[in-house]
Formats: sequence, C-alpha cells, structure tokens
Amino acid sequence: MNRAKAMGLVGLAVSSALAGPLAVAQESGWYGGLNLGQSRSKIDDPRIISGLLAGGFSSATITDDNRDTGGKVFGGYQLNRNFAIEGGYFDLGRFGFTANTVPIGSLTGDIKIKGVNLDIVGTLPLSEKFSAFGRVGITRAEARDTFTGTGLVRLLRTSANQRETNAKYGLGMQYAFTDRLGVRAEVERYRINDAVG
Repeated sequence: MNRAKAMGLVGLAVSSALAGPLAVAQESGWYGGLNLGQSRSKIDDPRIISGLLAGGFSSATITDDNRDTGGKVFGGYQLNRNFAIEGGYFDLGRFGFTANTVPIGSLTGDIKIKGVNLDIVGTLPLSEKFSAFGRVGITRAEARDTFTGTGLVRLLRTSANQRETNAKYGLGMQYAFTDRLGVRAEVERYRINDAVG
C-alpha cells in the first residue's frame, strides 16, 4: 500500500517584487526577489487505485488535495540585456490524497516539496518597461511523504523521503516600475516524483 502515490508538479508564481537591473536599457548587475503563487500537483490516481486493488481490495475511490500556496526566494546576475543566471530556494507546498476502500478502510498520503534551482533566463524586451522571459534549469528537490492507513488498510511504512535532480522550465512577463523595482508574473513547470515512485 505504501508505494501507491506519485506526483508531478506545475507551479504558478505571480506578484514577484524585484530589486536590481530591470529596465531594458540596463546591461548587467545583481538582482533578487520573492515569488508567491499557487502550486498545483498531478496525483497519479490510477496508480494508487491499482496498488490498492493488487493489495486485495475490491474497489477504491480517491479525493485529491492538489493545490497549495508555493513560494520562491531568488537571486541572479544579469549578464547582458538578454541573459541572466538565476538561483533560488523554493517551497511548493503540501499535496495529498485520501483513498477510501472496500472492504472498509482508507489510505491517506501527503507530500511536501522543497528544493533549490539554478536557471538560465532569456529576456526579450518588448518596450522600455515590459519584457517577456523564458527559463530553463535544474532543480535539486526533496519530497517528504507521509501515509496513514485506517480500517483494513495496513502500511509497511508511514513515511519516506527522496532527493532528486530534474529539469525545469518556465515563461513569464516582467514590468519595470523603475530601474530597480519591478514585478513578474510567471508559470514554471517542475518534474518531481514523490519518495515512493
């Protein structure tokens, strides 16, 4: 039963305050900021149900908790007006599921995801204040899983941790209020498996 959970993650970050070289004319320099937004996960319900049915249950229904608030602290160096190197620490929140079984029982799983990232950011100035950007990079993330079984659901283990390195990418828009303060809206895609699959 304890191997019945897998997650991938899509993160959405909005309202990022930045300090650093944001104006399109600025060529290089250090910058930093914060992201806060909604994180969403994709929980592998068919795999969970398959694991429960293989364990002797005749049926199972699942309710997912696949949204939370995520955040990121980041800093970078603008190499020129089109490219930067950026690193950060992210906490994508907590996600989970509850599977109710026949015969009577339930399996509840939760996952917390945190880690660090290193990205190359490409910027396309659209005007003096607006720019579009894209990013590709790598993450080193830790997934912490906890499981609870009730009724006839018995678990061999109730927790698991895993660290792994994966690729990530994202797209966004940026508006510079001044040369040193701006805001971003972006969508990032993380691929992070849970600790049991």
